[in-house]
Amino acid sequence: MIRSLSHPVRAIPLIIAAAVLLATTACGSSGKSSHSGLDVVATTVQMGALTRAVAGNDAGVKTLIGAGIDPHDFEPGPSDLKAISDANVIIRNGLGLDDWLDRTISSGGGKTKTTTATDGIQLRTIDGHPDPHVWQDPMNDKIIVANIATALAKADPPHASDYQANAKAYEAKLDQVDQQVRQIIDTIPEANRKMVTDHDAFGYFIERYGLTYIGAVIPSTSTQAESSAKDIAALEHLIEKEHVNAIFSEETANPKVSNQIAHDTGAKIIDTLYGDSLGGPGSGANTVDGMILANARTMAEALK
Repeated sequence: MIRSLSHPVRAIPLIIAAAVLLATTACGSSGKSSHSGLDVVATTVQMGALTRAVAGNDAGVKTLIGAGIDPHDFEPGPSDLKAISDANVIIRNGLGLDDWLDRTISSGGGKTKTTTATDGIQLRTIDGHPDPHVWQDPMNDKIIVANIATALAKADPPHASDYQANAKAYEAKLDQVDQQVRQIIDTIPEANRKMVTDHDAFGYFIERYGLTYIGAVIPSTSTQAESSAKDIAALEHLIEKEHVNAIFSEETANPKVSNQIAHDTGAKIIDTLYGDSLGGPGSGANTVDGMILANARTMAEALK
């Protein structure tokens, strides 16, 4: 069995945080931006996109980890630390994906304004560690959206009804996406619905839509883990035994090992999935609903 490794713990240099706080104090900052409404910080690009869907025009949303950035590699800079300090609400993914936030906010009481938007989701666990890639299942995204709406309404009661209405509208969109994805996956012959990915980022999608997980090039939910020669040999054997059509890589991943395995086994390499990130503006995958549909179409095309 291919074993998963836990996420590395990332530390934030206290000297950077102190410098940011001193600079803010020296400038006489009030802790709020020029936006007329609520100032919200979201840690990851997925949380940012879902928060914007809920916030509408009533709050400004800053995302710390943008599209195309691997969250497993992220370290906040001074501008990120200032945004966290100034925020009225902080929306985080949790589940080990943004643990760097804890040290950043612990000294200033910031935890009181922080919402872990994944609370209440039924989690996958691998070797005892929670899988943080919950956004790959639109039913999980509905829970996230509801949590965000509750947090924004609590911080901004005059616009509470707007946030709740926006959340309900997006939840309805996610229901539509769920139906569309099922129709797309149904076009793949059942014998071909076998998934090999570069790391274990699609487990929630695979379980939701009845695909079969064969293995991952990096045996972990984190891109920071590494494969041993034994792991790679075992995966190549499975790919050949199961007649897997494609190996799915991601735009944010290093494709070197995936390319080698594809060469060794004769499987196609598909490097356009969105696992840890979303697409950029105009890609059609710059929203969570758009990303899920884009991934489904890519999978179906490759596995037919």
